[in-house]
Amino acid sequence: MIHMKDVSKVYENGTVALDHVNVDIKKGEFVFVVGASGAGKSTFIKMLLREELPTSGDIVVNGFDIVHMKHEAVPYLRRGLGVIFQDYRLLPDKTVFENVAFAMQVIEAPRRLMQRSVNAVLDIVGLREKYKDFPSQLSGGEQQRVAIARAIVNDPAIVIADEPTGNLDPETSWGIMDIFQRINQSGTTIVMATHDKTIVDTMQRRVIAIENGSIVRDEAQGVYGYEA
Repeated sequence: MIHMKDVSKVYENGTVALDHVNVDIKKGEFVFVVGASGAGKSTFIKMLLREELPTSGDIVVNGFDIVHMKHEAVPYLRRGLGVIFQDYRLLPDKTVFENVAFAMQVIEAPRRLMQRSVNAVLDIVGLREKYKDFPSQLSGGEQQRVAIARAIVNDPAIVIADEPTGNLDPETSWGIMDIFQRINQSGTTIVMATHDKTIVDTMQRRVIAIENGSIVRDEAQGVYGYEA
């Protein structure tokens, strides 16, 4: 699913964001990426999306050679990825249904399939009855659930989440994590960068800890390992 071999990233100002990173993530895994701010987590995530390229090393994501692929192949890479951010990134002038459907419009999915798929994922996240609402009418937790629905509507092989509970209260966060667990149980690989110690410690999934651009821990049933 995801393979990084000897990956380093040095920015033009000399900052070493990643330093000889080696990672293998298999299909169906649920992986937390943890570490202090500035440790290299965001660069790690951006590499998977091909928003950043490594200075050296090799990366394969869902069968795509990130380093050597042609630019015109990037949209096909991203079709197999569902991406969720801390700040939701919903389109304010579109309804819940339209926000989720937008991900299918981009790939020119048939209208009949779009209707069926959007309704199905809104059921998964518990927002079917709010399909006509706009983002401004929703709570933060509901907006994040719309973002999750949008990320999974095209049935991605991998879901990448960057601090998805960062703006949410603990109770709402657990509701979001329940959705992620159900997605994972269906066979989807999940990679989640997070600062949420309670979630990581409670769930006991694989934990990759990054410090100063290097992987310092990679544990099958790990804990957060830092002060909250």
